[in-house]
Amino acid sequence: MKLMRRSKIAETNGEIAELRSPDGHQLLELNWYAEHNRYRSGDELDHLASDVEDVEKALAQLKAENVEVAMEPFDEGEGRLAFVKDPDGIWIELTGPREKPELS
Repeated sequence: MKLMRRSKIAETNGEIAELRSPDGHQLLELNWYAEHNRYRSGDELDHLASDVEDVEKALAQLKAENVEVAMEPFDEGEGRLAFVKDPDGIWIELTGPREKPELS
């Protein structure tokens, strides 16, 4: 896999690295957090992420299926995020573009 991006994330006191396989469309995102961080409770799987076209729409569909919401949608960097939990409690990140302001 090729490193596509690596940067510090001020909001989480951590770091992110994005990797992509040659000729692939899938993106693997790795996150690291400093100790004593609300996102880290040990050296375990933190979360999985999936790109969606519309975070609010995807979250509404999951809520209709009684999926537990871990964090409601919010903006971070250039994207919009939300988190749900799988049946084992692993967080799943929904990531998509920020909402565009409506023109009047």
